[in-house]
Amino acid sequence: MLGVVSKAIMALGIAGAALVAVDAKSFAGPETATSASIGSETSVPYGWVDFCQRYRGECQDDETEAQEVELTGAVYRKIARINAWVNKNIDPVSDSDHWGSVDQWDYPGDGKGDCEDFALLKRRMLIEEGFPRQALLLTVVKEKNGDGHSVLTVKTSRGEFVLDNLSDEMRPWTRVPYRFVKRQSQYNQNAWVAIAPPTSAPLYVSR
Repeated sequence: MLGVVSKAIMALGIAGAALVAVDAKSFAGPETATSASIGSETSVPYGWVDFCQRYRGECQDDETEAQEVELTGAVYRKIARINAWVNKNIDPVSDSDHWGSVDQWDYPGDGKGDCEDFALLKRRMLIEEGFPRQALLLTVVKEKNGDGHSVLTVKTSRGEFVLDNLSDEMRPWTRVPYRFVKRQSQYNQNAWVAIAPPTSAPLYVSR
């Protein structure tokens, strides 16, 4: 796993801004987002529990202070480059085709993965770049057809934004076509909280 993360970070360092055309004007696009209303603690996705069985060192069960990303133009461009790099370099494939499993969360070490694998890699790369883990929250959503999907929520000084394997754009959470179900707590990554208004969780996430 560390191989693909190291290669990704190296590629970002070498290619720099050439990875994706994002200029200062594009920062004006998102403007200021809002923050989702968080409910009570809820069930932890099986995929995260299973992931932590295999990557125990990345799932420390510790209480932390909430943090957010100070979203400047330079920071926005860095996050956008990582989002676009992962979307471009990881081939989307379902868990059933990839692992022969309905729902398995993992790093896309072989260059393949589905939605939560994209989100895991983006989260890891952003942490390696110095962004606070408490501001990078794995999130379960529902698509319009009811299918489960996973994205990465980035909490910033300008509100909450979404990194999605189906879009290279870093979008405010209110501008994505999903119903938000639950996400990691800022205070403990192994605790998950509901996102209001409450909606039933999908059995598994895909795409």
